[in-house]
Amino acid sequence: MATLLILGSKPDPVLPPLGAIDAVACANGSGFSAACHGLPTPGFTVMSAILAVTASGQQTLEALRGLETDTLYFLPRPARGGGVRKRVARAVQDLRARPLALKARLRRAQYRYRRFVVRKPLENRLLLDHFCGHDAEVMARTRAKHPSTGVMTLLIGMSSGDYDHFVLSGFSFELTHAYGDNPEIDQRGTLASRHADTDIAVLRAVVARCGRLYTTEPRVHEAAGVPLLPVTAGAVSADIPYSRA
Repeated sequence: MATLLILGSKPDPVLPPLGAIDAVACANGSGFSAACHGLPTPGFTVMSAILAVTASGQQTLEALRGLETDTLYFLPRPARGGGVRKRVARAVQDLRARPLALKARLRRAQYRYRRFVVRKPLENRLLLDHFCGHDAEVMARTRAKHPSTGVMTLLIGMSSGDYDHFVLSGFSFELTHAYGDNPEIDQRGTLASRHADTDIAVLRAVVARCGRLYTTEPRVHEAAGVPLLPVTAGAVSADIPYSRA
């Protein structure tokens, strides 16, 4: 059995023992935490297009300076409705959030990858609907607000067929970063992520439909019902379904 650690960007992630995981997947800037904690080079990293256009994104890319991943998945911005002015403004911003724009910023940060894959919006939609069991309420929620990059990283890992178990670490449903004060917190006046409610709904659906998902973070366990893996002094209990427990 192979276990994939999906690492988010929150400060002080609760990590399983290195020997208990087989590979690491990162979301946006969590490669910083992976490097700080001596984890293996991420097998894949998922990045949102928004990293190319925001101050928070610039902070994230700077934190990744000199790091690497094997495969980099690019998530385009999901389509949205709205009035004419809103759609025009969004179209202008989308021009700055193209794959080439992110590649250029990554090159300036000396961030390396072996493969760059652009995920298509329809591909992401079908992935979401599948792992949510086509639950109408959850699907409606994901259409109103797309899940976070961290949750999409989980679903991409689950769809690969390479792993049997999945562990979420470094998730908190907040805007906090391990590598600095996220400027979006001051801009919005809150720590809460806009994706939190959608993420919680999706994680609950995944646990109910698939199982095989665990977390080391009490907050994720409490909010989304993901089974908690106790980590004490660098060890896990013997009955935890880690691949090498």
